[in-house]
Amino acid sequence: MNAHQVPDVGWSDRLADLTIVDERRLRHRLRSAGRIREPARREVTLGEIDRQITAGTERLNRRRAAVPRITFPDQLPVAARVSELARTITEHQVVIVAGETGSGKSTQLPKLCLDLGRGVRGMIGHTQPRRIAARALAERIAEETGTQVGGAIGYSIRFGDHTGPNTLVKLMTDGILLTEIGRDRMLWAYDTIIIDEAHERSLNIDFLLGYLQGLLPRRPDLKLIITSATIDPGKFSRHFGDAPVVEVSGRTYPVEIRYRPYGLDALPEVDDPDAEQSRSSAESADQAQAIVSAVDELLSAGDGDILVFLSGEREITDTTEVLRGHLADRRGLTEVLPLYGRLSSADQHRVFSAHRGRRIVLSTNVAETSLTVPGIRYVVDPGAARISRAWPRSKVERLTIEPVSEV
Repeated sequence: MNAHQVPDVGWSDRLADLTIVDERRLRHRLRSAGRIREPARREVTLGEIDRQITAGTERLNRRRAAVPRITFPDQLPVAARVSELARTITEHQVVIVAGETGSGKSTQLPKLCLDLGRGVRGMIGHTQPRRIAARALAERIAEETGTQVGGAIGYSIRFGDHTGPNTLVKLMTDGILLTEIGRDRMLWAYDTIIIDEAHERSLNIDFLLGYLQGLLPRRPDLKLIITSATIDPGKFSRHFGDAPVVEVSGRTYPVEIRYRPYGLDALPEVDDPDAEQSRSSAESADQAQAIVSAVDELLSAGDGDILVFLSGEREITDTTEVLRGHLADRRGLTEVLPLYGRLSSADQHRVFSAHRGRRIVLSTNVAETSLTVPGIRYVVDPGAARISRAWPRSKVERLTIEPVSEV
């Protein structure tokens, strides 16, 4: 036996039955053991490796046992494409899934990957642009799979890691995955990466897509799934060598649009310079009062919950107070709930829980781009949103409040 060989006791087969991280670590130790010239010392080292492989096999068996029973709700549009998605993911390293919010792609894709056997030897990493979405989706997937958050389904956000040794699906923000790349450039902890809401094109997402493009040839075992709105999936497909695109339709309902001008838009056009002062005061017209009027109109229109889009936390808290005061005499019948990133997990979870009576949810556009709030029948949009914009000169991103087009 030369200095670079170890006795053949089925090492390769045993290493293949470990997590990717354990296999890589112990394969390196075996190579090192082959360079030990002293037989007695080499045997001691091989004995330690044998024990570690046994422990690693037990870890993998616990992960296999943690895989939940997978079902796909028939009412979600993505359920009709499960077979096509499964075949495409199996046959290709990169798959683009195009579909709007509400199609079920964010909750069902990681479950589909679990059903295909992914997530055991390495985790399924599922990124979200926002912390609130990572947390809410982890809770939703855990609920659908009958597991507890922190077990088979976990999440990691800034200042909070809720994963464990048997976590198979890890929801996280784009920034968390970027941080992990700094520690593990090959992403050995994962066998699948899902980049969700890629059409938002933040600097984090763009960097991740560029990095993964270079990584995939060195990690042929790593699968990449990119989800995007239906308007631009071709861009992502071309970026990854014409990767296949699977389109998933969203649930559509008849929509009636009503415009209710407020502030400057509510004033008639005038040429009188003396009217300038009144128009200036109208610019600071109370948006909250306009929302109160819209809510009153919708409460009398019929049953169903109301979703109000606002541009940030301050607008949400201010409007929440105004609405709660306005509806004080209907307390118990109508519930007003805010939804934004800094809320506690318990307060965020209330938005997705079952309830009686009417509910008014005040949220940023996270409820449009990353989450589906159940029970919503009416939407109030004041016409402005906080949008992330990259500033090339300063090389930073800024959140700016911009008007939203009517069309």
